[in-house]
Amino acid sequence: MRLIATPLTSEAFAPFGDVFCAPQAPGRIASDAALSNRRATAAPSLSFTCKVPTALPISSTTMERHRHSSQSFVPMDAARFIAIVAPHGVDGGPDMARAQAFLAQPGQGVTYGADVWHHPFTVIERPGRFAVFMWKDGTAADEEFVQVAPFEVDLSGDPA
Repeated sequence: MRLIATPLTSEAFAPFGDVFCAPQAPGRIASDAALSNRRATAAPSLSFTCKVPTALPISSTTMERHRHSSQSFVPMDAARFIAIVAPHGVDGGPDMARAQAFLAQPGQGVTYGADVWHHPFTVIERPGRFAVFMWKDGTAADEEFVQVAPFEVDLSGDPA
């Protein structure tokens, strides 16, 4: 299966979470509504990651979700990245026939909603550094990884 990456926009990504950017003028933009915690015993978790670029085309057989927590990726030093998401299928796993891939531009970040199937975070072009915020209680319910049929992400529509 081949997915075609489309530009990351708030409207297109809305079924899966939120897109945010740093303010262009003095002031603050709140994204509190994007943060979700479904467990009273979970605590906030702030971590920092450096991801190396993935070779193109992106090929994978893995999807993940955080059933009880949103997960935000806030760029600290990053170029473009790919956000790959899928709705739930009838079996509760990711419905890869309806999966979508979004190409984020520098300065954009995402919050995957709680219980949203997504691909492990993937940067292209150069290493990317991100702050990652989610809620954890230290149990196996913090994250779930599943194997799916092989898929690729195509950037052929990308003008860059």
